[in-house]
Amino acid sequence: MQEVFDFLKQCGTYYLATVEGDQPRVRPFGTVDIFEGKLYIQTGKSKEVSKQLQINPKAEICAFGEGKWLRITGRLVSDDRVEAKEHMLDNYPDLKTLYSATDGNTQVLYFEDAVATFSSFTEEPRVIRF
Repeated sequence: MQEVFDFLKQCGTYYLATVEGDQPRVRPFGTVDIFEGKLYIQTGKSKEVSKQLQINPKAEICAFGEGKWLRITGRLVSDDRVEAKEHMLDNYPDLKTLYSATDGNTQVLYFEDAVATFSSFTEEPRVIRF
């Protein structure tokens, strides 16, 4: 999982896909954290992405950097603990102008049953499960 985290951090921006009814939705994200051995992302509960994940927690991330791409599939599980939110915000201090661990809007989610696949045009795909 550390390799997945490092790749996402290096890319800076990755793309998260969710589903709204029968329509896929994709948007850029930039937050990623490891907390208590799980890979986390962050959003706001007021956003459509949060509402989509409440209905269908299946999601996919795609990121590209240095000739390689990463796809992560799995379910995103919301963690409402203040400690998890604080950990994320401590790693992204600029977000503290928009979010706080106790504002009722900050949402952190971790991947469950994740399958991460590293691919390129020159190497065989490599899979990491966590």
